[in-house]
Amino acid sequence: MKRTLMFMSLGALLWHTSCSTKGEAKHEEETEFLVTSPIKMDTTLTEDYVCQIHSISHIELRAQERGYLEDILVDEGQFVKKGQLLFRIMPKLYEAELKRAKAEVEFAEIEYQNTKSLADKDVVAPNELAMAKAKLDKAKAEEALAEVHLQFTEIRAPFDGIIDRFHVRLGSLIDEGELLTHLSDNSKMWVYYNVPEAEYLDYMSNVKKDSTTNVSLLMANNKVFEYPGKVETIEADFNHETGNIPFRATFPNPNGLLRHGETGSILMGVAFKDAMIIPQKATFEVLDKNYVYVLDEENVLHSRAITIAAEMPHIYIIQDGLEVNDKILLDGLRLVRENDEIKYEFVDPKTALSELDLYAE
Repeated sequence: MKRTLMFMSLGALLWHTSCSTKGEAKHEEETEFLVTSPIKMDTTLTEDYVCQIHSISHIELRAQERGYLEDILVDEGQFVKKGQLLFRIMPKLYEAELKRAKAEVEFAEIEYQNTKSLADKDVVAPNELAMAKAKLDKAKAEEALAEVHLQFTEIRAPFDGIIDRFHVRLGSLIDEGELLTHLSDNSKMWVYYNVPEAEYLDYMSNVKKDSTTNVSLLMANNKVFEYPGKVETIEADFNHETGNIPFRATFPNPNGLLRHGETGSILMGVAFKDAMIIPQKATFEVLDKNYVYVLDEENVLHSRAITIAAEMPHIYIIQDGLEVNDKILLDGLRLVRENDEIKYEFVDPKTALSELDLYAE
């Protein structure tokens, strides 16, 4: 009796397990997966490049004469106007030299006039008059030179700009050529960044002759500078060590926010015409290679390697491996295997992209 009950219990257990397995298989068979296709469209990829920000003019202000620094008439970080007096080196010696030079001119002038009066009366030879004239010209030249030396004791701003930190202090003995400070014209900024050779070739292939390319500047605080810049120059040679070529973009800086020596990133749009696009979530990686599941005519999945030309938020631009009419698995990639037959619902490629957090043009 016990043996009969045991067989009956075992049979019931096997029946229940069989029914459960069939139910699960039936449930798996009824699962529908989302499938879509690649889409071709024009889009723009934003590339970012580390950059250095420079003033359009950034110069050294140096002493042109030796002497004691008598006056500092500005402060560090101050905005100054063209021609404004910044520093004065003690001018006493040069003032004295100028007075002596003026006296020499007056003496030579008197001597010349006396000689000329005698020459007009044929008392002296014409050569003596010529020598007196030469002596006067020499005295005037020395006077002009003394005036220049005196002017060199005053250091003035050659253009509107901002004063950098001082390298000297009031009362310092300044040597000729000694660095006093720097002056920066920040009305416009030159931003330099390096572009790899392949991206340079793509850029030159797409840019039109005599046209300008607008770029944006991402500042160190991760905010985009409010004024766009323009790519104006590309240097002549590639760096053979890095394979890069320097670009220069010019940005207006009316509010003076940008300063010489800042860093940031240039955001430059690279146009892709008729690019083949798929969602990133439709791909998977195996040993550093990218794959998608492609559905054949019998609804069977096959993995296929793809080559990615560029990456954007949530999407890939495909260089090789797919055709526009291919059907690729959009989701549930972990639930399937190679050669699985599936049921699916086709999602229009535009709809698939619109459901991503993406705006592609």
